[in-house]
Parts: sequence; C-alpha cells; structure tokens
Amino acid sequence: MRRTGNEPATARSPLRIRFWLSVWGLIWAVAGTAGFALAGRTGWAVACGVLFLVVTADLVFVIRHIRQGPHYQPGRDVPPYEL
Repeated sequence: MRRTGNEPATARSPLRIRFWLSVWGLIWAVAGTAGFALAGRTGWAVACGVLFLVVTADLVFVIRHIRQGPHYQPGRDVPPYEL
C-alpha cells in the first residue's frame, strides 16, 4: 500500500466517539451497580463498580485530550517518511 503523504491533513480524531462511548458505558456501569446491589448480587455489583471507575478514568482522559485541542502536525512540505 502506497502512502499519499496527506494523512495528517485528512486524519480524524476518535476522541468524540470515545467520549460518547464512555458516557454510554458510564450509564450502564451505574445502572448495573445499582441493579445488582438491589438484587443482592454483591460480586456483580463490585464488578460493575470497578468498571465504573475504569470508565470514569477514561472519560477524564478523553475530556483532557479534547480540551488540549489540536497538536502540531507537519506541513505538506514535510513527508511522513524518509525518502
């Protein structure tokens, strides 16, 4: 496969979709924790609580990266590989 060299100009960040997937996971983790706790399934409630912590940490990192904004990308005159 041959590279065209325009990847930095046409690249799209997956952060927005990762943000919404994290929000979706957060909702399900909270619902699972509450549901299993009310049903008396302590092990599953703890597992969902741990998942809640992981999803929350991921969400914090995603929001941090989104707020940092775009980073430096080389111009069109800088090839992405050695010639």
